[in-house]
Amino acid sequence: MRRQRDTRSENLLYTLTVRYDRWRREHAGPASRREPRARAILFGAGSAASTLLHSMIFDPRSRYEPVGVLDDDPARQGERLAGIAVIGSRADLATAVERTRATAVIFTIGNAEGSLVREIRALALAAGARFLVVPETSELLDHDLGAPDIRDVRITDLVGRHRIATDATAIAGRVSGKRVLVTGAGGEIGSELCRQIHRFGPAELIMLDHDEKALQAVRLSVDPRAEAHDPSVVLADVRDAGRVREVFRAREPEVVFHAAALQHQPLLERHPGEAVKTNVLGTVAVLEAAEDVALFVNVSTAKAADPVSVLGYTKRIAERLTAGFADERTGTFVSVRFGNVLGRHGSVLATFGAQIADGGPITVTHPEVTRYLMTTEEAVTLVLQAAAVGTSGEALVLQLGEPVRIDDVARDMIELADEPVDIVYTGLRPGEKLGETLFAPGEADRRPHHPLIAHVPVPPLARSHVSDPAALSDIRALAELCTTPSLENRAA
Repeated sequence: MRRQRDTRSENLLYTLTVRYDRWRREHAGPASRREPRARAILFGAGSAASTLLHSMIFDPRSRYEPVGVLDDDPARQGERLAGIAVIGSRADLATAVERTRATAVIFTIGNAEGSLVREIRALALAAGARFLVVPETSELLDHDLGAPDIRDVRITDLVGRHRIATDATAIAGRVSGKRVLVTGAGGEIGSELCRQIHRFGPAELIMLDHDEKALQAVRLSVDPRAEAHDPSVVLADVRDAGRVREVFRAREPEVVFHAAALQHQPLLERHPGEAVKTNVLGTVAVLEAAEDVALFVNVSTAKAADPVSVLGYTKRIAERLTAGFADERTGTFVSVRFGNVLGRHGSVLATFGAQIADGGPITVTHPEVTRYLMTTEEAVTLVLQAAAVGTSGEALVLQLGEPVRIDDVARDMIELADEPVDIVYTGLRPGEKLGETLFAPGEADRRPHHPLIAHVPVPPLARSHVSDPAALSDIRALAELCTTPSLENRAA
């Protein structure tokens, strides 16, 4: 009975709201009269849909009139959200669009896999409706979800929309009130680390990079009111061990996120010595300076698992060096390994976007090549969560969703751009794999604390193995060092 009373109340409220809205439009003066709103169906009957429906009904800025909700849960059929009925599932989308005369379908599921977003989009377009989405929570910086936030679909929505559950208390316990240093702060991962760490209220956030323009950009993105002489930014290169020690002595960081690295795989194949200087010797310089830190997080890559490229070799060596220092220090020393990041600079999205803008063609190495993809925000959120649960000497392996065919990404971007662009297959480059590996041979996928974070042990490597940089200037030497016996094996 109570459910029936609640439903009748919702229906009455909705009827009165619609009647008032119609009266106000009919009696408003010409200057204040609104444009007719587009009729829209929502896909997904969760909490986001409920919040959005109230805004669509009451917010005068709303451009859409809700006329129905679709959801695949049979138990929700016939329910009403803010007076709007659930009228079917995805199988009924075309019929629902025709019956309600809807001109738009709004996708409201925040953590859907890209395959579902793509399927509902295809159904909506086939039915002659515009496809729209609600933004991720991370996009809503200073307000709750509302009708004005409804937007066009982006390629990152088609790849996947992952709502990540984190333990904010555990993360805050690691960084709040602490002096936190981020190396490579001007890069894609480093700058997002700075922005997210800033929200947890560190005692001091020290942003270190050798690129002055990138440093100024991240400084302003973290705090737009920061002054030019802001002491939080430090101009330094991790290759300069003396300068790194000087920074650590002066600022005494308690937590270090080491994100400085060279990562352009084809370029590093041609210049392995440069990769060694930054990714290996730079990591040693930071590790040696971090004598008294409570937490050291080495930002790694999935290419370090069973590596075949210069980038993978140097990052695997960095993982092993971090584990070697874990044996010597009282703090927690961990590495965090994840797949490809869909950032603004240098990512596959940026490359494809530039190629489309130039009229094509889009270049894809192989039609079957797949990669694990996540947004920068997702990657950094998981890095912080991993830092809160990691045990010294481990690598934390982050995984979101299933591998994505890069050819599908290219085709989706062409479709979104509505440009007749060709795709050209160029063949796998040296150091590239057809698919991506997250775990090295013998590493078990064990997730004791978080469903998206696996914990794997890393065989430690002594710094003495990298004391002669000249000996590591070619790929074969790097490959050998990746398989050098661990300290325990050598002692045995």
